[in-house]
Amino acid sequence: MLNRNFGERKYPVAYGGNVSKEKNKEEIKEEAAKGEAAADASGKADDVKQDGGKEDAVKDDSRNLEKELAEAVQAAAENQDKLLRLAADFENFKKRMERERSVLMKYAGENILREMLPVVDNLERAVEHGMGEGAEAEKSLAALFEGVQLTLKSLQNNLEKFEVKSIESVGQPFDPNRMDAMTMEESDSIPSNHVISEFEKGYFYKDRLLRAAKVIVSSGKAES
Repeated sequence: MLNRNFGERKYPVAYGGNVSKEKNKEEIKEEAAKGEAAADASGKADDVKQDGGKEDAVKDDSRNLEKELAEAVQAAAENQDKLLRLAADFENFKKRMERERSVLMKYAGENILREMLPVVDNLERAVEHGMGEGAEAEKSLAALFEGVQLTLKSLQNNLEKFEVKSIESVGQPFDPNRMDAMTMEESDSIPSNHVISEFEKGYFYKDRLLRAAKVIVSSGKAES
């Protein structure tokens, strides 16, 4: 069967060649329009798919943000609870320390007083032995003196136990930081500005001056 060429399309001879060129052009246009419509429909379908994918991604991001927000809120609540508990514990600690400090201040001298009780006992015994009469008076006085000496020694030992030490000032240069000069006297044996004697001993408590010594200071040799 023979074919004849009519422009862009071939038509069989069986139709007798009676089909007009205008009709062929219209068919071509219709087919092209259908192709364009199909392409538009396919493009729109792709756009719908892309939009749907975007919407799904937005939904996923929203779910993730909501989850993170819920976790952050929960963590903040836990931290606030821990902070409140810590503040309560600290307040209780402060109150307990204040009570302990108050008790400590109230009974701070308990140990010192306990060590002083034997001194009182020795003084009472010395007074009892020194109350004799007649021939026993001299012996009683000697016993009293001995008891007082022992008591003084015991008291000095107790003071040293609590780190209270006396200041040796007699014969030493006068030191205004630890001594108070009551008066000045001439002395042939004690150099000028040195301590002749004490009215009261001075004491240190650890490295702090507890009481200054009250002393008599030499003004040097008497003028002839």
